[in-house]
Amino acid sequence: QVQLLASGGGSAQAGGSLRLSCAASGRTFSRCGMAWFRQSLGKEREIVAAINWAGGATYYADSVKGRFTISRDNAKNTVYLQMNSLKPEDTAVYYCAAALTGWAIGERQYDYWGQGTQVTVSS
Repeated sequence: QVQLLASGGGSAQAGGSLRLSCAASGRTFSRCGMAWFRQSLGKEREIVAAINWAGGATYYADSVKGRFTISRDNAKNTVYLQMNSLKPEDTAVYYCAAALTGWAIGERQYDYWGQGTQVTVSS
């Protein structure tokens, strides 16, 4: 069992930065693939970034490449999403998720979900 608690959301102006954190409980965290998803009003949830269990492989949606960075600290059971050069279209509820497989891109492969944290970017 893995429980996830996301934090760090808030408001920022376009061009600004925010850093999201997702703290995990449970001894299986270090073997889980982790990801950040987001869902904006009226749209389906989409993957933003993913990282494998060891931190050696990452994936980014085209819309955030070069602006967002996903990382993890297995000693702290935490995954991060550094968001730079924010745009109004980044406004969404951001969710962290854990996949027992160790690496996953598809939403259906994720087994555990955090509660979501709101990110609002104003122009």
